[in-house]
Amino acid sequence: MKVTIVCVGKLKEKYWRDAIAEYSKRLSRYMKLEIIELADEKAPETMSPAQEAEVKDKEGQRILKNVKDDAFVVALAVEGKMLSSEELADFMAKKGVGGVSHMVFIIGGSLGLSPAVMQRADFALSFSRMTFPHQMMRVVLLEQIYRSERIQRNEPYHK
Repeated sequence: MKVTIVCVGKLKEKYWRDAIAEYSKRLSRYMKLEIIELADEKAPETMSPAQEAEVKDKEGQRILKNVKDDAFVVALAVEGKMLSSEELADFMAKKGVGGVSHMVFIIGGSLGLSPAVMQRADFALSFSRMTFPHQMMRVVLLEQIYRSERIQRNEPYHK
């Protein structure tokens, strides 16, 4: 299976880039992985609801331009379904057996995802009801995908 992560925002800190590089290397034995970083929309610290919607819409348009029509799309969203690591492994395995050859995970910017992105998503996944920095979520997502691959193969790691 090919996995693409489409994410808003650039990684500036070396420690995040190093973590991404490590999990990308680990995952290379299991899948073709692509990470697409999109620029976040410049926004003032305080915004009206209309300005927030405009920022999410612009970021959403950029996201959707990078999603192929035949991809199975998983949006990371606070309101999504929470899965255990084992359940995520099972979910990914079942999608692969069911014919999904390309899975796209989407991580939005600081304001979240636009309604258009959520409408395009085939599944909404939540890691927690808490809010995390998108840089950290990228690392956590990659680690969980790696853990899923190890679980599916009964390889040691997921204790």
